[in-house]
Amino acid sequence: MGKDIGIDLGTATVLVYVKGSGIVIKEPSVVAIDKNTDRIIKVGREAQRMLGRTPGNITAIKPLRDGVISQYEITLKMIQYFIKKACGTMIFKPRVIICVPSGITEVEERAVVDAATQAGAKRTYLIEEPVAAAIGAGINIAAPNGHMVVDIGGGTTDIAVLSLGGVVVSESIKVAGDKFDEAIIRYVRRKHNVLIGERTAEAIKIKIGCAWPRKEPRTLEVKGRCLIQGLPRVVRINSDEIPDALEEPITAIIEAVCSVVERTPPELIGDILSNGIVMTGGGSLLYGLDRLIAYATGIKTRVADKAVSCVAIGTGKSLDNLSSIPEGAINISRIKSSRENAFR
Repeated sequence: MGKDIGIDLGTATVLVYVKGSGIVIKEPSVVAIDKNTDRIIKVGREAQRMLGRTPGNITAIKPLRDGVISQYEITLKMIQYFIKKACGTMIFKPRVIICVPSGITEVEERAVVDAATQAGAKRTYLIEEPVAAAIGAGINIAAPNGHMVVDIGGGTTDIAVLSLGGVVVSESIKVAGDKFDEAIIRYVRRKHNVLIGERTAEAIKIKIGCAWPRKEPRTLEVKGRCLIQGLPRVVRINSDEIPDALEEPITAIIEAVCSVVERTPPELIGDILSNGIVMTGGGSLLYGLDRLIAYATGIKTRVADKAVSCVAIGTGKSLDNLSSIPEGAINISRIKSSRENAFR
């Protein structure tokens, strides 16, 4: 019998969960390709090292953008690579469950299912990211009790209120970790007249990034190109600058969270006030973001344990219940609206 596999197909990172083994792969969603032959040279971590450093005939790209497939053929080959790496030599094809953003369209759903099937899946199932994140965070979503999850990944932020095993209210916005990096690049360019790359921006975000001023400010020296002289330059960035740099994407996330709170049925608001908001995903690790959301909503907010892996863990745990999940593409919006009506 083939192995059952859960895949967190993220814009920034791919995590693969194999039933009975746990998370076996955690690698960047990057593929390096020879443009002359269309041949894939490297995938994952090795391809990421090539970002911004490739010769003319080689390009390192991220085939997923804003949480969905932007380059189908490359995504297909990337999924094939990770399934083969997770399973080794396969006699039987695996059943695969993939998590998708809650705002995904039916066309985008079909692209994910087709890519997984062509990559070697026997059957393909889909699960919404906030549902997987809640399961991975240890929340009992089957209970008649409201829980709110904010999953901040690389391409999307998915916010959902969950009860009785499904999504009652949700919102998915294409603002997350990648937009944090872009905002930092723009800020350093505007404030310091220095051009930095994506990897440098990500290092700033991880090492000194914050949404709320730190008690003890941190500094980081980064290298870039001076936009005035065109020469290499080293600039020192202070953590106190980062809340200003990230104001636009963070404001968008907080507004989306408040929107979901406002649309939550009254019966569930009391539950959420008691249970609090749970944050998952790599973006939730930004210092002070939980505190800022709590301040904006008046609801206690915490970052889940193993926040980066919650979606993959929840996807993996769902492998035990594949019989209750519809195979192939599912009309999430229809399911969602039926649950919203149930609480009216």
